[in-house]
Amino acid sequence: MFAKILKYRKSTVVFLVGILMITTGFGCAGTPKKLAEKIQPIDLVYWRTTDDQGDFENIINGFHAKYPHISITYKLIRPEEYEQALLEAWAEDKGPDLFSIPNTWLRKYQTKISPLNIPDELSLARKVTTGTFKKETKVIEEKKKTPTLRELKEKYVDTVPKDVIIDNKLYGLPLSLDILVLYYNKELLNNANIANPPADWQEFADDIRSLTFRDKDGNFIQSGAALGGIDNVTNLPDILSLLMLQKGMSMINENGQASFNQSALDENGLSYFPGEDVLRFYTDFATPGKEIYCWNEKMPNSLDAFIQGKTAFLFGYSDFLPTIKEKAPKLNFDIIKAPQPQGSLKEVNLASYSIETISKKTAHPSESWAFLLYATEEANNKTFLEKTKHPTAIRSLIQFQLEDFDLAPFVKGVLTAQTWYRGNNYSLVEEAFKEMVKNVLTGTKEMKQALDYCVQKVNLTLQK
Repeated sequence: MFAKILKYRKSTVVFLVGILMITTGFGCAGTPKKLAEKIQPIDLVYWRTTDDQGDFENIINGFHAKYPHISITYKLIRPEEYEQALLEAWAEDKGPDLFSIPNTWLRKYQTKISPLNIPDELSLARKVTTGTFKKETKVIEEKKKTPTLRELKEKYVDTVPKDVIIDNKLYGLPLSLDILVLYYNKELLNNANIANPPADWQEFADDIRSLTFRDKDGNFIQSGAALGGIDNVTNLPDILSLLMLQKGMSMINENGQASFNQSALDENGLSYFPGEDVLRFYTDFATPGKEIYCWNEKMPNSLDAFIQGKTAFLFGYSDFLPTIKEKAPKLNFDIIKAPQPQGSLKEVNLASYSIETISKKTAHPSESWAFLLYATEEANNKTFLEKTKHPTAIRSLIQFQLEDFDLAPFVKGVLTAQTWYRGNNYSLVEEAFKEMVKNVLTGTKEMKQALDYCVQKVNLTLQK
């Protein structure tokens, strides 16, 4: 009888221990010695081009408190030196464990990244203290499930999963997401009796006529918009991309080739080239004799012109905001979403953001991914956004940022933001777009020829 009771108690204990291991998510895999080896000190090196280490202080400290054997070394590198520094470090089998790249670089660096399967499971060791009366510290193995495809799509705005998921593998995650917006000088609009900034491109063009003034020699005293030029218009490729996407154009076709020179059918079923319409609209702002002529090569850089009060409209991202406030503290300006096509029922904005990712050369992929997943948890990401004043990429934080006066114009458009892959050499794409505009303005090429030539050059960056 006693033997049966003892057997019963033993089986009950084994059962309860099994339940405890399942419900806590811990499993003591391997020998204690092997687990002890997993909590040897690890230093993860993290490279970025923006934001100070202080902006990550809460995230780094929180992660280190959870995994005391893991520390983070954060390194900020000048943007103009960043890519070369990465390539040189990798060539020497060094470099960071985690690094940040523009979303348009992702496929270029795809082979340099250690992706996660969707879904996957990370295995990390950490110390825990157990016992009520007698405290005991031991090492356990923690199994951490990674996000599923549905979880990623529910968490982030639409463009993020489309960009960071390739062949059912997760290549990185963003900490924020920016969109191209319209800055406008309220004082200049007030003087022109324009009560509200333009909501669509037709209103925008109408306002240009009232906001542009030239002297007797034809020089601009005041420009309606920093638009139409080449080297003195910051974000030129992005402005053209926005206009093309708003036209419903596919920038890249199913074969991975640039296709923004292709024909489409209008509402009457007639064939036309929307890319030509976009290029014509853009260059008209810098073409003498056109009603919306308001810009030329004699004008200063677009951001400088806006800061100096010489132009009413400026297209840019959130990084313009602190610069304008610092250099022109008395400038009466505001920000709205970019204009949309008149009568369009589908809003389109252009996204620009960085992707935080894991190096293929890291010796600690699980720990690196664990840190990135921790940094992008809603609560942790929120602390980062509060410090940096960046727009969010997380759906649940949009309402929170809509209450911020400066950030509201940016987050109002993140749900409809799109982007497109620009190949393995973004600088070549930028030059191709500038050359396309120059060919039209100088009359070197006809509109269609300039567009076709640009597509040819962009395709060179898309070749693998």
